[in-house]
Amino acid sequence: MSIHSTAAQLVTLAEGEGHGGNHQSLSPFLTGGAALVILLLLLWVTTRFNRDR
Repeated sequence: MSIHSTAAQLVTLAEGEGHGGNHQSLSPFLTGGAALVILLLLLWVTTRFNRDR
């Protein structure tokens, strides 16, 4: 197996066989908003445990 054929197979696998990787029900704004809320919650919890600083 050559490097070229391996790279071509990996590209085909990464593309998802023509689907493009996007799903109709996933909203980028909802996903980003949820990630932001989770990160802010983790930041708040972390700062609560570090009251001695």
